[in-house]
Amino acid sequence: MWPITLYGDEIILRPARFRDRTAWNDVRAENKEWLTPWEATLPVLPQDSPAYENQGRPSFYEMVHLLHREARAGRSYSFLIWNGSNLIGQITMGGVMHGALRGAHIGYWIDRNYANRGFTTQAVKLVTAFGFSQIGLHRIEINVRPENAASCRVAEKAGYVLEGERKAFLHIDGAWRDHLSYVKSNELIQ
Repeated sequence: MWPITLYGDEIILRPARFRDRTAWNDVRAENKEWLTPWEATLPVLPQDSPAYENQGRPSFYEMVHLLHREARAGRSYSFLIWNGSNLIGQITMGGVMHGALRGAHIGYWIDRNYANRGFTTQAVKLVTAFGFSQIGLHRIEINVRPENAASCRVAEKAGYVLEGERKAFLHIDGAWRDHLSYVKSNELIQ
């Protein structure tokens, strides 16, 4: 099933390729200040922790390799968001669980030059439909910092419903941050 490309009215979602490195690095560098308050960070681990040595971020090539491996294993599906020939963001449906849960979560980022134009909502709708129809998921979550009003609107416009608050849920911008949890259920799965 992987790789797969998802087509929307104004966007295309496709897996990252090695040749996307320059475009990805350029968009990320241009949007560093815009994205930093919402970006996941790695908490500092004690030096004697078994995970201490693996704390660094992967290179672009390592990231692409890891994303493809995770998708082929059915654990996570990550797509670059394209508007024509412009890379405008990235969306990932991760934490895919099968069995009795049949759930996942979605995370995304968007280039500030393309924010508030409906592209992120379109991407969320495409990935949600993919998760429900092609993977057979029952429940998908979007967890958002309460201060991120734009992201809360994306979840709501994509049909997600506020379920509640999660205290100190994710390590974001250097600290454990509270999040609002938005959920959408697949009514076709009994």
